[in-house]
Amino acid sequence: MRTDLHLTGVRNLGILAHVDAGKTTVTERILYATGMTHKRGEVHDGTTVTDFDSQERDRGITIFAAAVSCAWDGHRINLIDTPGHVDFADEVERSLRVLDGAIVVFDAVAGVEPQSESVWRQADRHGVPRIAFVNKLDRAGADLDTAVRSIRERLHPVPLVVQLPIGAEDGFVGVVDLLRMRSLTWTDETVEEGPVPGALLDEARRRRRLLEETIAELHPAALEEFCDESSISAATMAAALRDLTRTGEGLVVLAGSAYRNRGVEPLLDAVVAYLPSPVDVPPVRGTYDGVDRERAADPELPFAALVFKVDSAATGRMTYLRVYSGTIRKGQEVRDVGARRAERIARILRVQADRQTEIDKATAGDIVAVIGVKAARVGATLCAPSAPLVLEPPPVADPVVTVAVEARRSADTEKLASALARLVEEDPSLVVRNDAQTGQTVLSGMGELHLEVSVEKIRRDRGLDVIVGRPTVSYRETVVRGVSGLIYRHVKQDGGAGQFAHVVIGVEPSEEDFAFESVVVGGRVPREYVRAVEAGCRDALSEGPLGGHPVTGLKVTLTDGATHSKDSSEMAFRTAGRFALREALRSCVMQLLEPVVEVIVTVPEDAVGGVIGDLSARRGRVSGSVTRSGTSVVTAVVPLAELFGYSNRLRSRTHGRGTFTTRPAGYAPVSIEASVR
Repeated sequence: MRTDLHLTGVRNLGILAHVDAGKTTVTERILYATGMTHKRGEVHDGTTVTDFDSQERDRGITIFAAAVSCAWDGHRINLIDTPGHVDFADEVERSLRVLDGAIVVFDAVAGVEPQSESVWRQADRHGVPRIAFVNKLDRAGADLDTAVRSIRERLHPVPLVVQLPIGAEDGFVGVVDLLRMRSLTWTDETVEEGPVPGALLDEARRRRRLLEETIAELHPAALEEFCDESSISAATMAAALRDLTRTGEGLVVLAGSAYRNRGVEPLLDAVVAYLPSPVDVPPVRGTYDGVDRERAADPELPFAALVFKVDSAATGRMTYLRVYSGTIRKGQEVRDVGARRAERIARILRVQADRQTEIDKATAGDIVAVIGVKAARVGATLCAPSAPLVLEPPPVADPVVTVAVEARRSADTEKLASALARLVEEDPSLVVRNDAQTGQTVLSGMGELHLEVSVEKIRRDRGLDVIVGRPTVSYRETVVRGVSGLIYRHVKQDGGAGQFAHVVIGVEPSEEDFAFESVVVGGRVPREYVRAVEAGCRDALSEGPLGGHPVTGLKVTLTDGATHSKDSSEMAFRTAGRFALREALRSCVMQLLEPVVEVIVTVPEDAVGGVIGDLSARRGRVSGSVTRSGTSVVTAVVPLAELFGYSNRLRSRTHGRGTFTTRPAGYAPVSIEASVR
């Protein structure tokens, strides 16, 4: 295998954080520091590069993942600024699937916040190495040590703090670099290097010693040098930090204030020094014809890329790719293996948010957009026709909130259907379907804001006047007490070959969403028919007996069955499995489940009583209340259905001083009180 040297100089990374921790500002300062922009964009002014959508600028939050590219110290950095709001967690998931590393931004006052934990777990699932940037050290109440403590206690990494702040709150002017024992201070547009201030020298030495000891405990080479020399050199520490970051055994922590442009250059140095290049991560794994295959990041290998974002604007379709192996050129034909169709690459673009630069080719390690791909969906694999491969697509979460949508004018009905199809093409976490009972078109998504943004996108981009119904939540049904020995015979004879399938199943509660097991002995049901029974059972999960909601949390056991020498088939046993489980569920004791969320409410201390009372009235279970500096933080688990319109209610109760955030907490049984309502 031959690897181009330029690949070692590429960094594909994302910016992850809770909403309002400063992700977009960090991205803007990175672009400014690297010379990609000549004016610092501000979120509050609506002048940022990555929040270019009109809704993002109006709302002051990141909604859509935006890709940018810049250069630092001879390295090319492909950067994706991801959303921080929980409703857009799937956008983060799709980005993480194609990234090699990440910067996780934390607020120096709030520390780890709810969505910080969520994106951290997402990065864990994808095995993405991370470094941390504790932002907003210039704010009142900012404290690096407190933020690091919350990282250790709530996220459980080993923090490796490599900087010591110089000054506090409004007096924060720089940091001490503990590896090289030097100071970095910022004045206006420049950073100045100097010796460690005398007042901080003892504290800096103490912290460097603690850093040495922690690294020595985790890294064998550093331990050997520490034992021989009683200290660790800056070069050895840097090499150890790189290894610990890439294995996930340690988390490098840096500090700064992106808004004031302090701490950005050391952050970029850390990205280059510690986060992996495409050749430092394991080869991507895929399958074809049931065989596992690997592709290394080598431009000479067959082409393979994953589609992670689609922009289906009326002006044209732009498909975003992460190239894992090989090289792609303009005019080249590729294959969408999943859809079994050929696609032709008309143009290749290096993306800078809403601006693009055309390039002739893209190679392994690149993140680019292409024009000309007509049908590939998010999660599709594009590859060389001669070397087919299917890469694992990013997972898609089930939607939890639904609204009915219709065009105000009947003449716009077809335009609305087309606009909804475009939405779903761009965002797989949205689901559009026709309600069989009401005949309405319903749109389902990850939350109230998610749907609000989607509908507004239709109004702005397509100029359609859309009527939106009241939001409803997506319920689930589960088994509380199962049944055993249920017999179902599927017999159909209509001339010619008939259909025959005999199955005996049992149903019981399970911790898994769905589990299937066959204990049939003696070959009474052949293996291929067992798989067909399982497929039929999965078909039956779409509608439960209580209200036609999806069924979860059950195990089906095939205990016996019988076949016919001529009339049995996979189709017959799949049909038998579907109807057998439907009949079994009608005999089970079932329970209705509703989505619940963890709510973190931050309010003035004098308003906490009313807020707790209001949460209780919304069937919330308050799990904690902490007060600091005259502000109370209340944590509760509340049914999602009770939170529609809560933001207006909270503002009213707290005279505009209260805020809240949420994160999904799974499903819980619907209470009797809610059923009565």
